Amino acid sequence: MMSSIKRLLIGRPLKSTALGEQKLSKTKALAILSSDALSSVAYGPEQVLIVLATLGTLAFWYSIPIAIGVLILLAALILSYRQIIFAYPHGGGAYVVSKENLGINPGLIAGGSLLVDYILTVAVSVSAGTDAITSAFPALHAHNVAIAIIFVIFITILNLRGVTESASILAYPVYLFVLALLILIGVGLFNIITGRVSPDLSAPIGTPVAGISLFILLRAFASGSSALTGVEAISNAIPNFKDPAPKNAAKTLMAMGSLLAILFSGIVLLAYFYGIAPRHEVTVVSQIAENVFGRNGMYYFIQGTTALILILAANTGYSAFPLLAVNLAKDKFIPRIFTIRGDRLGYSNGIIILGISSILLIMAFGGQTEHLIPLYAVGVFIPFTLSQTGMMLKWLREKPAGWVPKLIINTTGALISFTVTIVFFLTKFDRVWPVLIFIPIIIFVFHRIRKHYDAVGDQLRISTCEPVPRIEGNVIVVPVAGITHVVENSINYAKSLSPDQIIAVYVAFEREDEKKFEEKWKKWQPDVRLVTLHSHYRSIIQPLTKFVDTVEHKASESNYQVTVVIPQFIPKKGWHNILHNQSSLLIRSFLLYRRNVIITTVPYHLKK
Repeated sequence: MMSSIKRLLIGRPLKSTALGEQKLSKTKALAILSSDALSSVAYGPEQVLIVLATLGTLAFWYSIPIAIGVLILLAALILSYRQIIFAYPHGGGAYVVSKENLGINPGLIAGGSLLVDYILTVAVSVSAGTDAITSAFPALHAHNVAIAIIFVIFITILNLRGVTESASILAYPVYLFVLALLILIGVGLFNIITGRVSPDLSAPIGTPVAGISLFILLRAFASGSSALTGVEAISNAIPNFKDPAPKNAAKTLMAMGSLLAILFSGIVLLAYFYGIAPRHEVTVVSQIAENVFGRNGMYYFIQGTTALILILAANTGYSAFPLLAVNLAKDKFIPRIFTIRGDRLGYSNGIIILGISSILLIMAFGGQTEHLIPLYAVGVFIPFTLSQTGMMLKWLREKPAGWVPKLIINTTGALISFTVTIVFFLTKFDRVWPVLIFIPIIIFVFHRIRKHYDAVGDQLRISTCEPVPRIEGNVIVVPVAGITHVVENSINYAKSLSPDQIIAVYVAFEREDEKKFEEKWKKWQPDVRLVTLHSHYRSIIQPLTKFVDTVEHKASESNYQVTVVIPQFIPKKGWHNILHNQSSLLIRSFLLYRRNVIITTVPYHLKK
């Protein structure tokens, strides 16, 4: 039944040879890897206006130069990550760049920050999209958490079906959102140029504003830079592209940067010329759409596609998180299960862990994850800063042809990213301080996992000098619960291994049962030695393990190996197991960690 449900939800397994068919074209990759960056247009410009609103509406003209600053940073990031794509074509992005050029710990800071950031991406995006839906249908507001969880489960299942299939479905809403905003910006700018928008709605550029300071401008700039989250996703997901993967990834990155620049600057310009002020109950994009089109079908089309893109922005996390996890797992900093491909050739363990983590985060914050946006943004700008700095050192060390312009691009990006990170800490410390706690914890855990893998490797390697004890013979212990075909099957197996060294062990709770069983056993298996143990506290495990320890101690003196052969019957149907006490599993669990004891289970399959 479980297998049938899995096939229904995920689809039939794909052969490994079909991996090439699961690669993304530039069109599909742009949709699923840019959804996070493009969706931030819905709230990035608004974050700038919220900061400037503290000085009054006259200060809104500063959104224009601030937007120019954001576009300069965007250009530096896009050009830098384009260089990263060609320099590190196997993916990994900021983690690989930082690790190879700055060292292990800076690489782990970048990798750990991005892993957490992708979890935040899913939680924040889905919660924001859910808020947009429940705002339109207030009766659903009480069910925000449940709706958000349903969306996360849906996107998780969609990604488990494979990269190509999820991209085919999710591409439509993303491109509809881009089309909707392009129409909005086009019509809005046409109205401004033709004089249909009153110039009195906005203060002229250059109007003096009381109380303005560099600190407030930097704070507004840092808030607006939250629109750049998700820019690094393509550099992490290069292996998902069709060949030639680096070239296709670079072209997709440039297309994403161009679209993001057009949409961001367009929304900022419309907000300025239409005199839009941020309001708690209505988004800036909603106000612009209402001013341009009124409350008609086009308005609802823009709102609907905006809600969809906010939800689907989560898919960027699903595309980038598993591939980043693969790079960390290959370096032995997180469990190796993240390197395993699932039935549909995706890294399904990473997808499932991301979905579960996001659901837990949504539940922990009751679906109100907007307070996580600063943490979400600073979690991206730390890797931005590290990757830019790493590329600077790479060019200074290697000095390839044409390295000076590349160095200038990375230096510009590093300085601006570092400034944004510092401003976030100075202005929103009450929301971003958890970064100072979880990053050291994550690095500590990474190192502990790596230490474990190194220790395991050292002990398993044949070239080590540790001697392997020689085995002279075998003492076989068979726990028995009665005279049945299950026990007979196990005794016959034990005889095939070591017919002269078999000890059957029966644990009795009553003295009478002990004597009766000894009599029956002598008639049934006279050539197999039986040891009966009396249990005063009705426990099978305690006397049995104590007996096995005694046998092991004596056997080790003669270089004999102790093997415990456990009889176990297997019901025809899986659910029948709940009707039985599973003593064999308990015995196995307790004996498994005995250092010099081998555990063998002999199954006996029931036919009806």
